[in-house]
Amino acid sequence: MAGAREVSEKGFAQMAGKCLIYQDRHGRIGLADKVNIIGRAIQTDMLQKNRAALYLRVSTADQKPDLQFDGLRAYAERAELKIVREYLDVAVSGRKQGRPKLDVLMRDARDRAFDCVLVWKFDRFARSTKHLLSALEEFNHLGIRFVSVQDQIDTTSPMGKAMFTLIGAMAELESSLISERVSAGMKAAKAHGKHLGRPRTPASIITEVEELARMTDLSVREIQRRIGGKTGRGVVGDIVKRIRHEPSLDTARS
Repeated sequence: MAGAREVSEKGFAQMAGKCLIYQDRHGRIGLADKVNIIGRAIQTDMLQKNRAALYLRVSTADQKPDLQFDGLRAYAERAELKIVREYLDVAVSGRKQGRPKLDVLMRDARDRAFDCVLVWKFDRFARSTKHLLSALEEFNHLGIRFVSVQDQIDTTSPMGKAMFTLIGAMAELESSLISERVSAGMKAAKAHGKHLGRPRTPASIITEVEELARMTDLSVREIQRRIGGKTGRGVVGDIVKRIRHEPSLDTARS
C-alpha cells in the first residue's frame, strides 16, 4: 500500500503540473505559487522569467567591485529578480579579447542557465559597439533580457528595443568609418613610398639563420633563441624549411 500511495502521489503531481496554469484579470498567464496535493505543499516557480545573472568587471586588481555589486543587487531586489549566477572579471581591460568570466557567462546563456543579464554600465560589459551588438543579438535570439542599470536600458522595454536598433546602426557606421580610414591610410602610405605589411627581415639575420640551418640540426625554436629572438619564429621556420629542403651541391652535381 505504501508503494501504491507513493505512485498515486507522483501521478497527482504530474497531473497537477499540467493544471497549475492560471490567467489573471489582466490576461497574463502564470503558474500558481503553491498547490496542496495529498496534504503536501508544492512550491513552483512563476512563469515569468526571473533568474538573473550579474556581470561585473574592474580594470585593475586595486579596484573594488563593491559599487557594482551593491547597485546590481539592489536593482535585482527592486525588480523581483532572483540572482542565480555572478561573474566577475578582475584586472582585465575592456578592450581585451579574452575575458574568462564573460566567456563563461556566454556559454551559460546558451545553456539557458538564466533569463536576465544585469550589468552596471555598457562599458563594463562590452569591448566595443560591435561586441555589444553581437552579444545583444545573441541574447535576443536566446530570449534573454539584458539590463544596463546606470544607462537605464532594458531590452524588453520600448526604449530598450529602440536603443538596440540604434546600436546596430552605430556599429555599422563605426565599421564603415574604420574601413574608410584604413583604406585612406594605406593609399597615403603607398603614395609616399612606404612599405606596407610586415617589416622586412634584415639580410644579416637571414644569413645568420641560413648558416645555422645548414651547419646544425637545431630546431626552429632553438635557432630563434640562438639569434636572440631578432625575428619571429614563423620567419625562422620559413628560412629553415627552404634551406633544409634545397638540394645539396653533391646531389646537384651527381
